[in-house]
Amino acid sequence: MGVRRDQLLRLFNEIAPIAKTFGMRLTYTDDDRAVVHLPYNPGLDHALLAIHGGVYATLLDTAGWFTSAVARDGACWIATSEMSLHFLKPVRGSDLRAEGRVIKKGRRQDIVEMTLYDDAGDLVGHATGTFLVLPEVPMELDAIAG
Repeated sequence: MGVRRDQLLRLFNEIAPIAKTFGMRLTYTDDDRAVVHLPYNPGLDHALLAIHGGVYATLLDTAGWFTSAVARDGACWIATSEMSLHFLKPVRGSDLRAEGRVIKKGRRQDIVEMTLYDDAGDLVGHATGTFLVLPEVPMELDAIAG
């Protein structure tokens, strides 16, 4: 998994435009749970000056996708099929951290639980997602991420 993890980290942290635009950073735990960090950015607030719900969704989806992807080889692509999201608490002026955890790994899809925390460690968002394994679309990480 080390090479695969390194490729995914490079893909997100060095290549993905959305990571640069939002200021997100991807890491992994020792047991291959993706962790997405977002330093507070006032440009991502809505009109009432709390972090926009779309940012919650982006972080949760990213954590789920990269948790599913690290467990697969490069002969497939992962696609988010479905995500159910619960906004638990509005956040103002705080860093955010999203984490993924595979609930069920299948041959054709993974079910992943994603949690979102503010910088005080409070749970502010929760999601579950279905991530499809598409073997007919290879994820050519060797070419993309070196």
